[in-house]
Amino acid sequence: MNIKTDFIGEIVAEDFRTAAIFKKNGIDFCCKGGRTIEDACENKMLDANSIYAEIENLPQDNGGSIDFKSWPLDLLTDYVEKTHHRYVYEKTPVLQAFLDKLCKVHGGRHPELFEIKELFDASAQDLGAHLKKEELMLFPFIKNMVKAKIDGSAIPQPPFGTVENPVNMMKHEHTVEGERLRQIAELTNEYTPPADACNTYKVTFAMLQDFENDLHKHIHLENNILFPKSIELEKEFSVEH
Repeated sequence: MNIKTDFIGEIVAEDFRTAAIFKKNGIDFCCKGGRTIEDACENKMLDANSIYAEIENLPQDNGGSIDFKSWPLDLLTDYVEKTHHRYVYEKTPVLQAFLDKLCKVHGGRHPELFEIKELFDASAQDLGAHLKKEELMLFPFIKNMVKAKIDGSAIPQPPFGTVENPVNMMKHEHTVEGERLRQIAELTNEYTPPADACNTYKVTFAMLQDFENDLHKHIHLENNILFPKSIELEKEFSVEH
């Protein structure tokens, strides 16, 4: 790993502990992972050398973090679906109910809650459709490629032409969701409840922060590991056959 020339997404894929360093510095490692640390720092007026130093000072042992890059792609798709997709399905209705309650009780004093709710509702709707596209179209094709590779057989021609087409669509949708959650973080003052916040208020903001963190990891696993490796695997078939 060369932290000065590798893209941020590749650095996080090599060692997920670096994600915390990028997050602390306000650098997007998932949707905007295709740039170097220097490029990201230029945009944010940050000192690249201090970030290099933080990464270099991480203990040599990776702290027991999972090496997702070494996983077979069918296992990674199952993990994303059963961990991150399930998380979205479970947390979304709870958060929507809490935000609805906050708007009714606190909306008069905190009108920003209505905008937060609107953004989250839009995200919930679009994410639901997005996850289904992955589960019904993209992930089964990736699993078919893995099986064909093991069996030494050809892959069936997918209706979407090449895997790059749904991948590009998913990446675009990831960017949209990343931007919505960035706006929610801004409106909540980085998930800081106001002085007059009740327990539901505090719990909702903590859950929103968890939701953003989970989505960042979810997008990272797809954009920086699953998608590039799927494109590579498909190219192997075109060379072989």
